[in-house]
Amino acid sequence: MKRFIFISIPLLMVLMVFAFYDEAFSLKPYNRMVHEKSPYLLQHKDNPIHWYPWGEEALEAARRENKPIFLSIGYSTCHWCHVLEKESFEDEEVAALLNEAFISIKVDREEHPDVDQFYMNVVQAMTGSGGWPLTVVMTPDKIPVFGGTYFPREELIKILGSIRSAWIEQPEKIKEVGDAVRKFIEAGDRISTKSVPLDETMLKDFYKKFLVSYDEINGGFGLAPKFPPTMKMRLLLRIAQRTGDQH
Repeated sequence: MKRFIFISIPLLMVLMVFAFYDEAFSLKPYNRMVHEKSPYLLQHKDNPIHWYPWGEEALEAARRENKPIFLSIGYSTCHWCHVLEKESFEDEEVAALLNEAFISIKVDREEHPDVDQFYMNVVQAMTGSGGWPLTVVMTPDKIPVFGGTYFPREELIKILGSIRSAWIEQPEKIKEVGDAVRKFIEAGDRISTKSVPLDETMLKDFYKKFLVSYDEINGGFGLAPKFPPTMKMRLLLRIAQRTGDQH
């Protein structure tokens, strides 16, 4: 019995040490993409950014450290996703800024289509357009305060720097934006899906506003990178059909 106790005490100490290091390692910042199975997420395993996958661990880290969340959504065959990684996510300056001031989450839209659809809807409502890579900055309780798609390196650094400063120096502004987005999301949940007859005045107003963003030289709408605004284009086709206007 004494020998069993003698052997068990060192074994218990070893197990306690392993448990301690396990917990310490789980809190240590590192790029968690190395544990993922998604080809898209594995493409980012060597980034100097401390990426988290989508999940409670990342959200808890944001709450614990009181940091905004930088959410990047894409997929493995997305051209601009690869451009963004090469320009920014492999860049030490961008990584240092993200690691210092944000909790960074990488999402494969094919693994989490629900997450992608939700934040795509929000970004489209905030900016009037959407696409991939989808870029969102949000609070630890998952309320977006900024959204967009692809940003060149220099522009991304400016955006992240501004958000970092506002998070520290103007938290009331962040809260104001977050509250507005939260109300929009809640209102969207209450919107009726009942069909409403199209009004000719509404169609004309939409056409005039949308025409302003048309690029007559390069085609498409808005500035690069361009993504087809499918719903708006369908409505334009309906307007052309109803009015006979071929322009």
